[in-house]
Amino acid sequence: MAVTAEQADRMVPVTILTGFLGAGKTTLLKRILTEFHGQRIAVIENEFGPESIDNELLVQESEEQIIELNNGCICCTVRGDLLNTLSDLRAKREKGEITFDRVIIETTGMANPGPVCQTFFMDDYVAEYYRLDGVITIVDAKHGMEILDRQTEAQAQVGFADRILISKKDLVTDNEYETLRKRLINMNPRVNISAVHFGEADLNELLDMKGFNLTSALEIDPDFLKAEDDHEHHHHHHDHDHECDAHCEHEHHHHHDDEIGAFVFNSDQPFDPSKLDEFLSGLVQFYGPDMFRYKGILYIKGIKQRMLLQGVHMLLGTEPGKAWGKEKPYNKLVFIGKKLPKEIFLAGLKNCLTK
Repeated sequence: MAVTAEQADRMVPVTILTGFLGAGKTTLLKRILTEFHGQRIAVIENEFGPESIDNELLVQESEEQIIELNNGCICCTVRGDLLNTLSDLRAKREKGEITFDRVIIETTGMANPGPVCQTFFMDDYVAEYYRLDGVITIVDAKHGMEILDRQTEAQAQVGFADRILISKKDLVTDNEYETLRKRLINMNPRVNISAVHFGEADLNELLDMKGFNLTSALEIDPDFLKAEDDHEHHHHHHDHDHECDAHCEHEHHHHHDDEIGAFVFNSDQPFDPSKLDEFLSGLVQFYGPDMFRYKGILYIKGIKQRMLLQGVHMLLGTEPGKAWGKEKPYNKLVFIGKKLPKEIFLAGLKNCLTK
């Protein structure tokens, strides 16, 4: 459901906080809830277990679904469906029974954030009231590489992220940190990555990310494109460069082991709108469950302004952006997903360009 900027400003922003078990989600959440930032936050805990956020944060223990925290925030433990919980929060807020300015959803460490993201596009009652602002994923520097090797859910958490915070950097060497960071960039080149120490993150950078806003800039880490170029160069000289053998083997290890990956389509030729629409519809129908995040700027023949595209799984939306200026129009799309056939995507998109 497309909304105007004015409508979006009136909606309740929602942040999804995810990360594998022990990465530091609760530590960050405790800091957000205890720091003075002038906002009342509703926290939805999508964890399984008898306890919600650490007891020292609670005014009182309660079996109620909604619990008031000592700084005025409220906490919901999702025992039912997330959609029902969001609807219930809206109803109580509109009746004046509770007050909050934004929502943070903390997912269980084993969760794929995809279904949580989709919740905000599936139901009109929720979609018209809440604005999904972004996904924050916390990755443990000490155990991150091992967890990514073993757990596809952790890879999905990286793939959906708008912002990645790497915790426990002090427990690894600079080289180990940089290796992890490069791996994360290869999996999700559009993500902003930074280290965080015991939850000491700039809250202004975590809230109001507008990661799901079509009008926000399409950001792709330049290191990702550089790494792609370097990789192709090394691969070309593979038989002649022994140093490259080790480098390529290392690179191939991660490219082959990670089920989640990303690639970019670039072109300065305009798309044929009917061909593109047909091709994207086919992609979504066939590969939608494995298409985690995709976003782009489209140069459409006959249209004087850029078109903005964004999707989550099988939910795809486009809307007009600003008019092309003096710059040469272009197409730039990034796809992030699980074992997506890059060649099919790129060749199909190329076939949609005007001759």
